[in-house]
Amino acid sequence: MDSSPHAGRARHRSASRARTPKAVRICDGVTEGVLYAMVVFAPWAFGTTERWSIWTMNVGGYILGVLLAAKWWIRWRTGNRPMRWGEAGGEETPGAEGEPQTAGIKKRSRRGLATIALAVLTVMVLAYCFTSAVNARSTFIYRQMAFAAHDYVPWLPHSYDSWATRQAFWMYLALALSFWASRDWLLGKSGSERREGRVPVPRLEGNPPGSPHSRFPSRLRRLLWVLCLNGTVLALESILQRLSGTGKLLWLVQPAINQSADLQFGPFAYRSNSAQYFNLIWPVCLGFWWTLRGESRFASRAAPRLGAGSHVLLLPCAVLLAAAPIISTSRGGALVAFVGILAAAAVLLFANRRSNWLMRLGIMLLLVITLGLASYLGWDKLGKRLSTILSDDLSGRVEIYENARQMARDFPLFGTGPGTFMSVSHLYRSHAQATWVAYAHNDWLETRITFGWVGFVLILAMLAIVFLGCLAAEGIPAHWLLVSMFWLALAGCLVHARFDFPFQIYSTLALFLLLSAALFCLSKKA
Repeated sequence: MDSSPHAGRARHRSASRARTPKAVRICDGVTEGVLYAMVVFAPWAFGTTERWSIWTMNVGGYILGVLLAAKWWIRWRTGNRPMRWGEAGGEETPGAEGEPQTAGIKKRSRRGLATIALAVLTVMVLAYCFTSAVNARSTFIYRQMAFAAHDYVPWLPHSYDSWATRQAFWMYLALALSFWASRDWLLGKSGSERREGRVPVPRLEGNPPGSPHSRFPSRLRRLLWVLCLNGTVLALESILQRLSGTGKLLWLVQPAINQSADLQFGPFAYRSNSAQYFNLIWPVCLGFWWTLRGESRFASRAAPRLGAGSHVLLLPCAVLLAAAPIISTSRGGALVAFVGILAAAAVLLFANRRSNWLMRLGIMLLLVITLGLASYLGWDKLGKRLSTILSDDLSGRVEIYENARQMARDFPLFGTGPGTFMSVSHLYRSHAQATWVAYAHNDWLETRITFGWVGFVLILAMLAIVFLGCLAAEGIPAHWLLVSMFWLALAGCLVHARFDFPFQIYSTLALFLLLSAALFCLSKKA
């Protein structure tokens, strides 16, 4: 029996990995509850566009940040190293046979470098916002419609409205904490998964890690169930509200703007924001269904178990969610949904190209049902709006775009300051009676205006890392189809952002970042 100090330390490290401190388990449980509450709350609180709802979400993000910091501190104090998906270790699935160990180390280092780079960029963007607020060039006084000048350092990031940039900083801080807390929680293994990881599981032929038939992580599974079911109830309420003809959101509140029922959809006062939210959910719901379907088929061959067919519920959910953006009569939302539905059908057909003809027929039938439902409930009004898409100057946005492009030329390097578009945009109106717009209706352009090229490049780098992170070797094993559906959801929102403002709405931005955190945890090469 080896009683050397090295053996003792090895046994201690093994034991510390095997036993998760109770405080960490409590923090994980509270993190899960707060995440679910935020997912449900954000859209139902009228899209989180009011000050009270924004700060409710901010507080939720701060709580997640405190819980994450507590877990880090406990792990450091106890020497505990949690078992995570995709990490090298005895409890994890070994790499492919014949793969050199050095290659595995190189791949794992890529994931680590991507995580470090994303964390550094997150800190840099937050520091950029904080510096702009502290080093403000002025503060906009709404009652006087004037800017109160301040002393500032011109070669540092600065803002033309210190108050608006401070509000943006507190919001981005909460969202950043939510992103990293979600990622930490999703990568962790549950107790049953840790126990299963210590027992070698025979791999069946044709069932490699990351295939649709391998075990889906329980934490990601529960989160996606909450997201899909909440989104389905939201879509059903939105459709019923539209059919009822009421001008009150949730049949309760009439908004100050867009008081007509045709301009609203569900809890959102602007139908396009609602369409953007649903377009983020339905591709993920469809990919989730396909993944659970493969897992259920494999489980049914091994041993029948209760609830093996619960994934069937996700199909009508996906149909309702995909039809909702078209029924909303948002032109941009409908076009993104239509192209996305065709792309999703193509991906599913390619993934099932070796399946029997019934499966391929079912996919085509799903496409027909979705478009048929959307056309029956929303095509009359949407068709009329699409026919005037080129003749109505994009609902008067041409002038907005011209003014916004001039703003981008006037403030190229550091921009006007995060959150300051509305404060500065009134200076670019053609006359005093012209409409004072709050958004540029082009989030790519508005981000460049408010963050300048310096901040805009940082944000683009973060997006690139999130989208490409799944190509690294470590992470949650995922089939390429599920990864593709996440890409489709996020890319659709980015395309829509070229003609509208999804990222200025808290609920949509929070959902985008939550899906980005999940995507950053996935690995189709694990």
